[in-house]
Parts: sequence; structure tokens; C-alpha cells
Amino acid sequence: MTDQRNHPEEQVLQDGDPETTGHSWDGIKEFNNPLPRWWLWCFYLTIIWGVAYSVLYPAWPGISGATAGVLGFSTRAQVAEEIDRFDALNADLRQQLTEVDLTTVTREDNPDLYNFAVQAGESTFTTWCSQCHGAGAAGVQAAGYPNLLDDDWLWGGTLEDIQATIAHGIRNEDDPDARWSEMTAFEGILADEEISQVVNYAMSLSDEDGDGVNAISQTYDEELASAGETIFLDNCAACHGDAGTGDRFLGAPNLTDAIWLYGGTPEAIEETVRHARFGVMPAWSLRLSEAEVNATAIYVHGLGGGE
Repeated sequence: MTDQRNHPEEQVLQDGDPETTGHSWDGIKEFNNPLPRWWLWCFYLTIIWGVAYSVLYPAWPGISGATAGVLGFSTRAQVAEEIDRFDALNADLRQQLTEVDLTTVTREDNPDLYNFAVQAGESTFTTWCSQCHGAGAAGVQAAGYPNLLDDDWLWGGTLEDIQATIAHGIRNEDDPDARWSEMTAFEGILADEEISQVVNYAMSLSDEDGDGVNAISQTYDEELASAGETIFLDNCAACHGDAGTGDRFLGAPNLTDAIWLYGGTPEAIEETVRHARFGVMPAWSLRLSEAEVNATAIYVHGLGGGE
């Protein structure tokens, strides 16, 4: 019996078959079929087009740049032209945003300017602010970035207050008008026992029912809290007030509500008391135009937490 794998039958050519290339595998011969002429012309045209494109447009990369092309075309320049075109179209609205009383920019009183401000403000916020405050402006508590959707504002939540905070920033060295507050780091000033007592007292300030559980469902030691009241009044009340309700003018937070910038757990509060916090926000007036700052203030104010 013949093994066909070792002794394959040779392919029989028929009359009219084209010539072969001379290649043969397992008895199968390869026809030398020419490509259709239309296909060849298309192929040649793509070669010509590719060479022409590389001459006319940026194409070949180099160490520090690329060939510019005879036409000098640039997508970057094209985008810049489009930006300039839209800036020119919106120049009047931008100018109005720098001159108008921001409190009058409402949907009812000035719908065109209001719509432009909200759209421009959202775009600016997404580009420059969302990295810290989040795309939805809910903040990041673990990093101390405040939630802009609630009604808790250290330096005030009116439109003017928000605009000033955005323009000048917080605790930065670049703007002399930056919002500024600085909490004392009490490690080394208070004993460990005293820190524990004042931490528990701070937790107790939002316990309206007096059942040992505060506004964010954190349990505290009532005996330590009682002992911490005097320590609080002696060391903390100057900024946070005797009742712990804070002081907006000083940037001292309210300790009687359920909002904690860095977290309201015993561990987070102890970290704050021991080492203090010092969050910094840039002065955006040094990077953005006045119109962009004002538009962002209007957008943030309209998110729901503005006063």
C-alpha cells in the first residue's frame, strides 16, 4: 500500500493553465498568475501618494522634532486657530463676566451670560479643579479635599466668597490675599492623655441625644470627653468657639456638625490634633483669566452647596 504522504500524486496541468513559478510542494505547483492591472495601478498610486504626503506634510520623526513638510501644516496650529476663533466669538461674553456683578448672573436675569458662565466654568473646573475635588465635586476626604456639594464652607459659600477663594487660593505663598489659617500641632504641648480627652470631647460636640454616639455614628468615651472640655476651652475655643461651632472668618471648622474634612474617626481626629493639617490650594487668578475665575465661581456656586 502506497503512503500518499511520501509519494503524493503530481498535479496535472490543464490546457490553458498559466505558467508556474517553478515552486512545488506536496505535488502542488504554484501558478504564476499576474495581478490585475487595475490593482497594480492602485498600488503604484498609493506609493506615489505616500511619497508626496511625506514631502508635503510632517512625516519623518527625528531626535528633537520631525520634518515640517513643504506646506508647513500643523495640527497644533490648526487647533490654536480654532481656539482663537471661538475666543473671538465669545469675547463680548468674557468681557461681561469681568465687569458684571456676579450675583446678577442668573438664568432669569441674564440667561445668555449665565449659560456661557456655567459651560465655561464647568470646562475650567474639569480641567483644573477635578483632580482634587473630583469630577463630581464631591471631594476626597482621605486627602482633605473638601466636598463642594454640601453647605459647609470654611470661608463662606456666597458667590463672592467662592470667587475670592478660587482667585486667591488657600495657604499658598504666591498670593498675599490667600485664605489663611493654621492650626497648632499639639503634640509636645498636650500630654497623650490630654490629647485623648480633647479628641473625645470634640467627638461629643455633635452628640445631640447625649447617648455617647455622635452625628456620624462614632462612639466616644463620655468620661474622657468630660475631662476634655476644660482642655478644649483652654486651647481650642479661641478659634473654634466655646461651643465648637467654628469661625468662618478664621477658617476654623464647625465641630458640631457631621462634616469632617479629614474624617471624623477617633484616629483621624487624633492625627489632626497631634500634627495639625495644612491643606494648600493654588491662587487660580495667577493661572486663569478673570473671566475663567468668575465663570468657575458661578459654576461651583450652582452645584447645590452655594449660599
